[in-house]
Amino acid sequence: MNNWHNEYLAEDHRQDILKQSEKSRFAKTATQSQTNQSGLFARTMYNFANWMIATGKQIRKRYEVPALTCNNPSSNSFAR
Repeated sequence: MNNWHNEYLAEDHRQDILKQSEKSRFAKTATQSQTNQSGLFARTMYNFANWMIATGKQIRKRYEVPALTCNNPSSNSFAR
């Protein structure tokens, strides 16, 4: 009866080791997929932000009102 108990415990330990290795394999796969997705998202957002900045600069240049220089007032004053 002692041998049966030892064999049962050995099989039980083997099953536990297999379950633990499977869990760690799934955890490793899950972390790798999350890392890839977040990297893809970060790159996409970075490129999108740079595109928005570049487009905004182009639009600002196109529609910007030129600044008037008020340092030299005209000699003819309307308020006399």
